[in-house]
Amino acid sequence: MPWVNQEMCNGCGICMDECPVEAITLNEMNKAQIDEESCIRCAKCHDVCPEDAVRHDSEKIPEQVEENLEKTRKLLEYYDTSAEQQAFIERMIRYFNKERKVTEFTIEKLKALKAGMAGSAAS
Repeated sequence: MPWVNQEMCNGCGICMDECPVEAITLNEMNKAQIDEESCIRCAKCHDVCPEDAVRHDSEKIPEQVEENLEKTRKLLEYYDTSAEQQAFIERMIRYFNKERKVTEFTIEKLKALKAGMAGSAAS
């Protein structure tokens, strides 16, 4: 999901004009912001931004990992014993393993969809 680095955005509105689904608006600081629900991930905003303020979501991976760890640390407070905490951490590991599997299977299905589309375009 693309996002806008607020420090880099100059509020020119070029990305808003190029967005085919009007998923980009200017916030109260006159900076672009992208509505994740509306965004169709066409990358037009990224391509036209003169300030390179529209960024790739991969840049946020370390931040997202830290958010997951912080959430886990906060939830650990509800468990009194080391054994309960260890069991909870194991459940969190299973949860994130499940999320990884969902992602991996989704990617497999998307690749198959893409291959099917390429095959039908060739015919």
